[in-house]
Amino acid sequence: MKWQRDFGLTIRVWFTMFLLLIVYLIFLSVLSALGVGVGWLILVAGGLAFVQYFFSDKLVLWTTKARIVDEQEYPELHAIVSRLAAEVDIPKPRVAVVQTPVPNAFATGRSPSHAVVAVTDSILRLLSPKELEAVLAHELSHVKNRDVLTLTVASFLAMVAAIIMQNAWLFSMTSRRDQGNPWIVAWVVAIIVWLVSTLLIRALSRYREFAADRGSALITRRPHDLITALEKISQRMDYVPPKEKQAVEGANMFYIIPALSGRSIMELFSTHPPLEKRVAALQQIEAQLVSGV
Repeated sequence: MKWQRDFGLTIRVWFTMFLLLIVYLIFLSVLSALGVGVGWLILVAGGLAFVQYFFSDKLVLWTTKARIVDEQEYPELHAIVSRLAAEVDIPKPRVAVVQTPVPNAFATGRSPSHAVVAVTDSILRLLSPKELEAVLAHELSHVKNRDVLTLTVASFLAMVAAIIMQNAWLFSMTSRRDQGNPWIVAWVVAIIVWLVSTLLIRALSRYREFAADRGSALITRRPHDLITALEKISQRMDYVPPKEKQAVEGANMFYIIPALSGRSIMELFSTHPPLEKRVAALQQIEAQLVSGV
């Protein structure tokens, strides 16, 4: 089938990126007006972004303790990934498995040719073959849409704001008394910029999840399989010990369903849309597929 994009989602993504650009331009203008030298800060943030982008696959595999597996070890899993990769016209990603009771899946890598798709051993036991295929199609949609690149670019200057927030006291101590202390104002501005940009980046992340859900529905032509998979994962997550979920929380942005060890968080700060909204969107796509619209 021909790959299709949701233009409504695409417009929201680009509008969010535009708002982020405006926030960052204002931020840099204020810092410049204060006389705060941020050249080296941008270099530091650039270095972090470089590592995040070019080594994202290795970092995520390391933090999640995911292990690359070959076809002899997991032939059925490899067969599904190979078929789906051919369906969306991308190189077959490497396949990894994580040993954890947290049922989940994720994709990472800076481009389709450097991608990794990982699943947990518990999700392999939880889902039916069709549901697993729907989940993997969701992850390959992230790869196709180059979501790692999108979120890395979006979060670049937010890193600069975070560095100022965390180290403004140190910069303040090294400022010359006769030049005043612009770092105090810069610290306040950085907090505001970090908060606003975080909200926008989280919104962007939620749009990417909706887009990946849509991609899965169109690839498999079976939105209901993704719905049941998401519901099974969410329900099983309630029975996973908090300690096990806490151990993998650092990779929540990558997961198909976030593993939250505490109480529910505010929707604005979530990296994923609420399950109810994802199900409703998938049901709408299912109705369109049935009617042939």
